[in-house]
Amino acid sequence: MDGVLIDSEPLWKIAEIEAFGKVGIDLTQTDCEETVGLRMDEVVKLWYDRVGWKGKSLKEVEDDVINIVIREIKAQGVAKEGVHETLEFLQTKGFKIGLATSSAMRIANTVIEQLNIAHYFQSVCSAENEIKGKPHPQVFITCAQGLQTQESECLVIEDSFNGVLAAKSARMKVVAIPEKTHDYDKRLMIADKILDSLNGFKLDEALLLFR
Repeated sequence: MDGVLIDSEPLWKIAEIEAFGKVGIDLTQTDCEETVGLRMDEVVKLWYDRVGWKGKSLKEVEDDVINIVIREIKAQGVAKEGVHETLEFLQTKGFKIGLATSSAMRIANTVIEQLNIAHYFQSVCSAENEIKGKPHPQVFITCAQGLQTQESECLVIEDSFNGVLAAKSARMKVVAIPEKTHDYDKRLMIADKILDSLNGFKLDEALLLFR
């Protein structure tokens, strides 16, 4: 979702810098890039273990980040290039479409509503409901189960290394669309294919990955 359906990485940076700043941690944009693709409770714990703070619980900081992200999505969230066209094309061709995200379910619901894309998805899953988030594969496995589809028959579109690694661990094919707001992560080379945007998605090429 983040970085694939919606250009939310800049919004996450705004939220993390603002929320962590309230507890005395001055994060940079580079600091935020380090944790792209992780579940927010894991991000909060990472910075608490490294730096620590007083006055707010980890859950309060996590909720603050999520609330700010939702505020920013409602204020300026737009679909990324090719999103509506690709979803419409896949639905027309009869493919099942699922959404598996590290973000909290209320963020996923906000994005879906903001972009008006609820009708495309048969399964929407958040890693907040799993024991572990990405790069653990469980959220992708749960989403595949919701689609009543074998993991090995799924194609994942991801933007972060943690997401690509999670999908590969679930034995799924992966197309990576690298996030452009920070330096290219060479580890994305483990993906089965790399595209510049969803506008470059070609179904016949994607299906060749399963042969």
